[in-house]
Amino acid sequence: MAIRSTLCCLVASMVMLQACTTVDPYTREEKTSKATTGAMIGAVAGAVLGIATSKDKKKRKERALKGAGIGAIAGGGVGYYMDVQEAKLRQRLENTGVSVTRDGDNIILNLPSNITFEVDKSDVKPNFLEILGSVALVLQEYKSTMIEVAGHTDSTGSESHNQMLSQQRAQSVSNALVENGVEGVRIDTVGFGETRPTASNKTAAGRQQNRRVELTLLPYAEG
Repeated sequence: MAIRSTLCCLVASMVMLQACTTVDPYTREEKTSKATTGAMIGAVAGAVLGIATSKDKKKRKERALKGAGIGAIAGGGVGYYMDVQEAKLRQRLENTGVSVTRDGDNIILNLPSNITFEVDKSDVKPNFLEILGSVALVLQEYKSTMIEVAGHTDSTGSESHNQMLSQQRAQSVSNALVENGVEGVRIDTVGFGETRPTASNKTAAGRQQNRRVELTLLPYAEG
């Protein structure tokens, strides 16, 4: 079985910003303005894991990737590499309920829990497994992309239950990607429980937004 590490990077308190959106002429999907996505990293992506960690962990990760035959992208080609990958993901995920957000050289896929899981359950809905299969097809093509799978909940229920549920849901998504051919060494899985809300937990709409699994796709670049 491929080596899989679970790393956790603490981040500072988040600042919620409203971003301007435009409609993508190819997918007809709302797309966050690139002028504002940089400021949204704390609210949208949470902590970035994978190879962006301490030196020792980075070295271990790089050795595991090398062992799996996965190489780094030349620095000058990262932007184009992620541009093409983003376009393919947008095409495959149009009208699925999964949002695609670009943040610099990272891509964030937001999987709302209402289309991914039954209430208070951690098994991926059967009809959503096909969508994860489509994501996996793109990730198989772009093997120099690392994947952080992060689970999040609202504040309903105890903190310990929410933490466990978020971890289990993230793990279920990770397992589905691996079962569809994505190398486990490329994936970091973490549960944040109720600690990384993107909206107020005081309203039903806000709580629904907070119940999600986020996939952050990071380029494995040289240097």
